[in-house]
Amino acid sequence: MRAALWTEAVGSFLLFATVIGSGIMAESLSGGNVALALLGNTAATAAMLYVLIAMLAPLSGAHFNPAVTLVMTLRGEGTWGGFIAMVAAQVGGGVLGVWTSHAMFDLPIWQVSQHLRGGSGQWLGEFVATFGLVTTILLTARHRPQSVPASVALYIAAAYWFTSSTSFANPAITLARSLSDTFAGIAPASVFGFVAAQFAGALAANAFDKAVMNQPKP
Repeated sequence: MRAALWTEAVGSFLLFATVIGSGIMAESLSGGNVALALLGNTAATAAMLYVLIAMLAPLSGAHFNPAVTLVMTLRGEGTWGGFIAMVAAQVGGGVLGVWTSHAMFDLPIWQVSQHLRGGSGQWLGEFVATFGLVTTILLTARHRPQSVPASVALYIAAAYWFTSSTSFANPAITLARSLSDTFAGIAPASVFGFVAAQFAGALAANAFDKAVMNQPKP
C-alpha cells in the first residue's frame, strides 16, 4: 500500500504540474489566442497522461483521481481506509505540483483563482466528461487492457474540446486548480458544483458498466 500511495502522489504531482505549467506556458506564447493556448494545454496534458499511466499503472492503478478511486473501491478493488489514503496522496501530491509550477515560472507560490466557472451547462459538461472518462477506463481495461494509456490520453484530449467545461473530470485537480490564478485555474466558489458533477458522472459510469455486463450476450 505504501508504494501505491507514493505512486499516486508522484503521479498526481507530475500530472497537475503539467496541467498548470503547460497552461502558463501556452498562455504566454499564444499572444492572447485562447484557442491556441488551450491546444497547447491539451497536448501536454494528454501526453503526460499516456506516460504516467503506462509507467505507473502496475504500481497503483494510476488513478490520480478520487472519482476513479471511488469507483474502483465500490467494485471491491481496495478498502475505504485505502480510499481515504489514496485521495489524500492525490490531493497532496497534486497541490505540490501546482505550487512547483508557480515556482518554475517565477510566480507567487500561494494563489487563489479568480476564474469563475459554473452554471448548468458547465456542470453538465463535467458530468459528461467524467462519465466518459470512467467508462473509457472500465471498458478498455476489460477488453483491451494494453490500450488503456492511449485510450485515456486520447479521451481527455477530445474532452478538452467537446465539453463546455474543458473537462476537469477530476475532483482532486479541481481543488488544486483553485489554488492557481492562471490559465487553468478555477475559483474556489466554483469547485463544489464541479466536484459534485464529477462524482455523479463517475457513479453513472459505474452503473452503466454494470448494466452492460449484466446483459445477455447475443
